[in-house]
Amino acid sequence: MKKILLTFCAVVLCASVGFAQDNDRLKIGTNDVFKGPVGLQMYSLRDTFAKDVEKGFQIAEDFGFGYVEYAGTYGLTPEEYAQKCKEHHLVPIGGHWDYNLFKNNPEQVAKEAKAIGLKYAGCAWIPHDGDFDLQEAEEAAKVFNNAGKVLAQHGLGFYYHNHGYEFLPAGDGKTMFDVLVEKTDPKYVSFQMDVLWTVFPGQDAAALLRKYPDRWLLFHLKDLKKGVEGNNSGGTSVENDVVLGTGQVPYAEVLKAAQEVGIKYYFIEDESPRVIDQVPQSIKFLEKVKW
Repeated sequence: MKKILLTFCAVVLCASVGFAQDNDRLKIGTNDVFKGPVGLQMYSLRDTFAKDVEKGFQIAEDFGFGYVEYAGTYGLTPEEYAQKCKEHHLVPIGGHWDYNLFKNNPEQVAKEAKAIGLKYAGCAWIPHDGDFDLQEAEEAAKVFNNAGKVLAQHGLGFYYHNHGYEFLPAGDGKTMFDVLVEKTDPKYVSFQMDVLWTVFPGQDAAALLRKYPDRWLLFHLKDLKKGVEGNNSGGTSVENDVVLGTGQVPYAEVLKAAQEVGIKYYFIEDESPRVIDQVPQSIKFLEKVKW
């Protein structure tokens, strides 16, 4: 009887320790002012994943994250990807799929997203020739509305991640991004702010968050190297991704606004070749940021 009791206590103790560790992961990158929650966009580790999938998951776990945003399976099935996340104490929240798959087969996106265990599925790039124009913006809005309806039938939310080219003028003082917001149904389409791709084309990120307080869902935590001049191309060197708080983004102001409008999840995305060194520094910054 004593042996059984000791075994039971050991199991309970291990479970409690595991729960505490997982709970700590869900609080990483937060403090008494900035509540998060904070995760990792797995695209940050794309070079590692391309060579060694297991190592990619291990690095994400070693960073201390609890939440992740999906960025491809690197040869795994969606079910295998979900299992790997579970093994490494990672909870997948959202992920990005190709625009044309949303356009032509949103049911496939829903199937894969559910197999991975996601809450949301999103798109991060709208194909366009030359400058992104009004016709392309209006067509994308139709695609997003339809995809959002399909995903909703499966209990999933749809989101679009801005990339900078959407801030070209659309006439009447509006931008193409304004068109995307106005032409999409808030019941089915939400948005993810990538703060680098908001600041790079010269936008005020905090003001944009407050302009559409009910449309923002997720957030990409990135920072742009000081001195870099932006544009509306949607592209800049990965060398310009720097540690959070050391670049051009006025983070205290932006995070205050993001929290005010109710961002659900924040994901660090670091595309630089220094990602392994920079992510821990970015986490430390978030754990100290105040306003």
